[in-house]
Amino acid sequence: MAEAERIIGTPDIPDAEGTEGDEAEGRGGEAAPSRGARKIKVLFAVAVFAYIADLISKMIVVAKLEHHEPIELIGEWLQLSVIRNPGAAFGIGEAFTIIFTVIAATVIVVIARLARKLYSLPWAIALGLLLGGALGNLTDRIFRAPGAFQGAVVDFIAPAHFAVFNLADSAIVCGGILIVILSFKGLDPDGTVHKD
Repeated sequence: MAEAERIIGTPDIPDAEGTEGDEAEGRGGEAAPSRGARKIKVLFAVAVFAYIADLISKMIVVAKLEHHEPIELIGEWLQLSVIRNPGAAFGIGEAFTIIFTVIAATVIVVIARLARKLYSLPWAIALGLLLGGALGNLTDRIFRAPGAFQGAVVDFIAPAHFAVFNLADSAIVCGGILIVILSFKGLDPDGTVHKD
């Protein structure tokens, strides 16, 4: 957590997105907080969208597809097939469900704590995807069988020759890829650009 705070631990400065200090002073210093508040709203809006999409999709597939034959979307290349995954991605670590629950909860807490220092729209979107995905899978871990904090995640998107996954996994992967791209481009979460 300390490392994550170090990365985003930039001061709340008015010129985080290139606003001149004199302009910010002329507006009574309110520009930075309002920009930051907008980015936080984007982060949580993306997170809520990803979470609700994941939740609804899982409710539908459990009600309509579980214990049925897979549905072919693109022949054998892409199917809908419901499985319960107690482990991490690719079914790894099935005996450590409680640990994955703790990790997901920690990710959520870190993102929520660091959101107040966020001034970059792309970072807001990336962190929103991570947050929504983590919340989606954490909901399964808490509320689904076999018991609280040990539940199996519902996976249902089954490409050929690949692991079965869900929309929460997709959101996490997309958020992670976006973070890698932003880091390579030198864009920091506070909106500044650094060059190595």
